[in-house]
Amino acid sequence: MSPQDTESATAAGTAERPTAESDAAAAGEPVVHLADVAFGYTATPVVEDVSLTIDPGEYVAIVGPNGSGKSTLMQLMLGLLEPDAGTARLFGERADRFDDGERVGYVAQRASAAKEMPITVREVVKMGRFPHVGFGRLSGEDWAVVDDALATVGMSAFADRRVTQLSGGQRQRAFIARALASEADLLVLDEPTVGVDAESVDAFYDLLAALNAEGITVLLIEHDLGAVVEHADRVVCLNRELYFDGPTDEFVESDALARAFGTEARVLTGGSG
Repeated sequence: MSPQDTESATAAGTAERPTAESDAAAAGEPVVHLADVAFGYTATPVVEDVSLTIDPGEYVAIVGPNGSGKSTLMQLMLGLLEPDAGTARLFGERADRFDDGERVGYVAQRASAAKEMPITVREVVKMGRFPHVGFGRLSGEDWAVVDDALATVGMSAFADRRVTQLSGGQRQRAFIARALASEADLLVLDEPTVGVDAESVDAFYDLLAALNAEGITVLLIEHDLGAVVEHADRVVCLNRELYFDGPTDEFVESDALARAFGTEARVLTGGSG
């Protein structure tokens, strides 16, 4: 598929998808709310006294050095871990008791491990409907949602291709399509561009921007500080505790990067990974 075809497919798909922001905003509830959250493994603290709120439609990046607690914080937000102290709420409910799985789409850092799965792209995206229909037969309406998700990420032409035959960037698009097929309000991505070539990374972030523009809340853990500065609207900088939480341009001007990263700090405008 040419870049022009991909752009057209993305535009067509996003034009037809309903706005996810409206439901959450109408309910007047934040997507994520953490209050004085702390968590540790045995006696080792990993996250300490973290409070933050993510509202519907935001595009938030979590950054920090290796071992800073980024992935742990994400798991606390999603209810995969229960805080040792404080509270974590997801769509207004206790995160560890939240069971409305179709509202959250998750793309793991190692989604590329699925490259060994002997299934097609359409079968991957079909899995996004399971929270709605279980493992039964999909209706015509369900398949329409699957096809729309494929069009949104520019993967319609690859629908019948096996996942084993995709590039890293194409695989990540397929897994985003699976999240879209679940009609998620929140898209969570854990370092999704690891192992993806530079050209595909640019297209990947264009896709995230288009999805966010139509109202989907994006929560991104990213090691590439240059990409974060270029694309995210808000930065949460973490190294066990919060060093910064605010607009991206203010993060660039602050000393949070040096304080949190120390000698690992890099020039943001360099876009290094």
